[in-house]
Amino acid sequence: MTEYHLKTPLSGADVERLAAGDVVFLTGRIYTARDKAHARMRQSGSPISLQGAALYHCGPIIKEGRVLSAGPTTSGRMARYTDEILSSGVRAIIGKGGVPGEPFRGRAVYLAFPGGCGAAAAQQLKVCGVHLQELGMAESMWDFEAKDFGPMIVAVDKHGGDLYRDVRASAQKTLTD
Repeated sequence: MTEYHLKTPLSGADVERLAAGDVVFLTGRIYTARDKAHARMRQSGSPISLQGAALYHCGPIIKEGRVLSAGPTTSGRMARYTDEILSSGVRAIIGKGGVPGEPFRGRAVYLAFPGGCGAAAAQQLKVCGVHLQELGMAESMWDFEAKDFGPMIVAVDKHGGDLYRDVRASAQKTLTD
């Protein structure tokens, strides 16, 4: 396990060196997207360039331009959009609970952010803008400036490493032994 402090936008070399189990902190722009934002991007395209982006599955609470809470939401709900989102140039998806690892192979990483840490996450984020605001606060696509955002665990790497798959396999083996 290695600790990395990376800057967005992420390069191919950035994600190339990451392996499942590594710890990551991000500085730079991070964009949020949940169900409705993903559906809108599928329909109309992204309102911003996602080349090298870190996309956070999060429905933040914002008040008077300040982030009050920004904990991760369950990524499984957005799994059906993963291939398209990664094809748009996204190099990291951040969330909790995981998504199937295969779409990440050769392209990107999935970073697990600890659930229940929304207030702590908020302290590492500053609002820079908002897109798709008509979708409502939680579903809008927020543009954040992050400072040492994390810690996050590389749960799925671009080389086929997948901590979620490994845990499921280990549990299955334990059940059959």
